[in-house]
Amino acid sequence: MSDKSEMGEFLRSRRARLRPEDIGLPVWGRRRVPGLRREEVAHLAGVSVEYYVRLEQGRAEAVSEGIVDAIATALLLSDDERRHLRNLSRPPRSLSRAGEPLRPGLQQLLDSMTRAPAYIVGHRTDILGWNAAAVAVFGIDFAELPESERTWMHLIFFDPHIRAITADLALVAGHIAADMRLQAGHRPDDPELRAVLRDMNERSPEFREYWETHEVNDFQYGRYVVHHPLVGDLHLDYELLDLPADPGVRALIAYTPAPGTDTARALDSLLDESSSEAKRCS
Repeated sequence: MSDKSEMGEFLRSRRARLRPEDIGLPVWGRRRVPGLRREEVAHLAGVSVEYYVRLEQGRAEAVSEGIVDAIATALLLSDDERRHLRNLSRPPRSLSRAGEPLRPGLQQLLDSMTRAPAYIVGHRTDILGWNAAAVAVFGIDFAELPESERTWMHLIFFDPHIRAITADLALVAGHIAADMRLQAGHRPDDPELRAVLRDMNERSPEFREYWETHEVNDFQYGRYVVHHPLVGDLHLDYELLDLPADPGVRALIAYTPAPGTDTARALDSLLDESSSEAKRCS
C-alpha cells in the first residue's frame, strides 16, 4: 500500500470517529454514515472540497505542511496522530536499514543493569539484546528463539507463554499495533517492516482487528503487569529510551518497580534466586 492510500484510509478513519457536535457544528437531519462529512472537514481546514476528496482518494500531490496541520486541527488529531499524518504526507525518506549487530557497548549497558529487566528493540519490535533480569521476569530465553520469533509482535500475538503472563493482553496488543502504525508511517522505505506487517495481518485476525482501527501512538512509558508463576504479579513501570546513534536500533526499554512495594520485594527475591541458579549452573 502506498503512503498516499494509507493517508486516505487514515483520514477517513479519523473523520468517521467525530460527530458534528464535537467541533461545534449544528446537526441537520439524519446522517447515513457516522462521522463528519468531507465538506465539513474541508470547510474547517480551509481547503476546497475537491482537494480534500483527492486527499482521501490518495490522488493529491505535494501536500504542504500548512494544509496537513490545518486538517489535523480540523480532525482534532492528537500529537502522535498529527505526526503520523505528517509522515504519510511526505515522500519516502532513505532511512538506514537494520541488520547490523548490536554494539558491544549497548550489551555492556544491559548487563550492568542487574536489578532492572531491560532489552533493546529495533524498528520492527525485534529484540536485539537483553539482560539476565529480563529473562528471569519474562521466563523466556530470548537466545533460544528463532530470529523471526524474537519480536514483541510475535510474542504478544502468538506465543502462549507470553500471552498467559501478560495481565493486560488486549491493552498491550493494541499498543503494539498502534505503535507499528506510527513506525510504518515514519519508515515508508523499510521493505522488511512492510513485509512483517503484511504477514501479521494475514496470520493474525487479532492483530488485523487492531490494525484496522488506524490508531497511532508513541508509547514512551507505562506499566506492564506480569503474572509470574514463581513470585506472583509484578507491577512494573517501563521507560522507553531512544537510541538514535545506531541506525538499526530503536530504543532501550527498562522496567522498575515502585520502591517499597510488594513487587519490589518479589522482584528482588526472583533476581536473587535467578542469580544463585546461574552460579550453580556455571
